[in-house]
Amino acid sequence: MRTALVIGAGIAGPVAAIALQRAGITPTVYEAREGTADERGAFLTLQVNGIDALRTLGIGRVIEAIGFATPSMRFRSGTGKVLGEVSTGAALADGTVGVTLKRSDLYRALGDEARRRGVTIEHGRRLVDVRPVPGGVRAEFADGTTAAADLLVGADGIRSRVRQVIDPEAASARYVPVLNIGGFAPPMDVDGVRGGYEMVFGKRAFFGYAVAPDGTVWWFANPPHRSEPAPGELSALGTAHWRARLDELFAGDRTPARAIIDATPGELEVRATYDLPSVRRWHRDRMVLIGDAAHATSPSSGQGASMAIEDAVELGRCLRDMPDPDAAFAAFERLRRSRVEQVVADGARSSNVKTAGPVARVLRDALLPIFLRRHGDRAATWLHGHHIDWDAPVTVNAGAGIG
Repeated sequence: MRTALVIGAGIAGPVAAIALQRAGITPTVYEAREGTADERGAFLTLQVNGIDALRTLGIGRVIEAIGFATPSMRFRSGTGKVLGEVSTGAALADGTVGVTLKRSDLYRALGDEARRRGVTIEHGRRLVDVRPVPGGVRAEFADGTTAAADLLVGADGIRSRVRQVIDPEAASARYVPVLNIGGFAPPMDVDGVRGGYEMVFGKRAFFGYAVAPDGTVWWFANPPHRSEPAPGELSALGTAHWRARLDELFAGDRTPARAIIDATPGELEVRATYDLPSVRRWHRDRMVLIGDAAHATSPSSGQGASMAIEDAVELGRCLRDMPDPDAAFAAFERLRRSRVEQVVADGARSSNVKTAGPVARVLRDALLPIFLRRHGDRAATWLHGHHIDWDAPVTVNAGAGIG
């Protein structure tokens, strides 16, 4: 029986382990963090294409109790004018729509499902190097231990060590000049329907929120920040600074942003945002990258988790049908590269729109309603309507000509 080392226990790693197991490969997952999921990362959206991919593996039920439906997005200007509304993707056949859920809950649910299926997940195992050995690879960890297998999957995120091993000259993540701040406010009276996102293009910063079934307000803000912050710089400024900064940014807007932020208890976590426009090499010597390690997109795309899940399913199919890992990895890249790089590019454009200057802001507010009326839902069909057929065979020329 073939074996695999999966580096990273976030989203891509556990799903890849389940897909590999279904393909007849025995995986072991190694995670650098000492414990299971914490509360970092606030929340994310899992779109219908990601949910459909989970169902392809028979694990769609893992998200049923941890998220809430978010079927639509309504856009407003900073003056309060409604610019338009679109769905977050056409519903699946049974009516399922995209969901919003805490990132830590998704990590935990996917890890628990992998363990339930017999997958071993080892924590506190930070990868430092990978070396080829006859018929496979050997991973070396910071604690001095090693592990060997037939192949290795790098699901270790945007700062991927596996990516550096595959290509020491690989491009680093690209800084996107907006920050990401989010939180959870107690129930309060705000505009919008429960489960629907309200997206506000403020004069100086972007703000979004959705009301959960229990009335709590899940929100995020994207203040512009032109220069890449140094390590530790954002956290060192402290919550008081960021509360004051957000209050200042949203002071001139007709939006509940300031009231929502003021009502949010506790510390605010502030993160710089990054993406990976194009990674030159996805695989080498029985090693392959998936998820953010290969193609991180900015949060503006709303597709990071879904793309990682799709990757994991497609990788399982390729390895099932192609015993040679390098051939399987090449087929996987052909199936995925064009799609994910378009998602990254779309996410970058969305981030840039959020930081528009005075002239560009006027043009955006004038043209966005026209675009949303004409193309809003149709423009996303290729994205949300994507379906992976697990039973379809993968051939040597899989993905050829996609673009």
